[in-house]
Amino acid sequence: MRVREFSTELWLPLPPAELFEFFGDAGNLDALTPPWLNFHIVTPRPIPMHAGTLIDYRLRVRGLPIRWRTRINEWQPPFRFVDEQLRGPYRLWIHEHTFEARDGGTLAKDHVRYAVPFDWLTHRWLVRPDIEKIFRYRTEALQRRFPARKC
Repeated sequence: MRVREFSTELWLPLPPAELFEFFGDAGNLDALTPPWLNFHIVTPRPIPMHAGTLIDYRLRVRGLPIRWRTRINEWQPPFRFVDEQLRGPYRLWIHEHTFEARDGGTLAKDHVRYAVPFDWLTHRWLVRPDIEKIFRYRTEALQRRFPARKC
């Protein structure tokens, strides 16, 4: 199994505790997920977040219906949490979110370790471009929601 990595970072004008609070509400995933994925949280809300929390979703990837289950493996407010796919389209998906105070706001970082079936065939042309597009959408959604303050 070939494990790939993807990382991105974004500065936002909120202190880490406030930004973590936003990410700590699983319901906010709707606002950060592109509409073309037809993403729906199946787990009843509110979802109490802590290590061990399980969250179920339904979505469509390239038109195919997918059931996805994640588990919060680590929960360290307001600095870090890690979710892992237990069921879904990836052979491996571990997503680490970190929040670091920087320049009067927060540097939010995402680091994903992932593996896909038929990597040699699907990664370059399908999977990696989709991941980049999803995280680009997420970045733009966060920038709209938390715009940089003008001096």
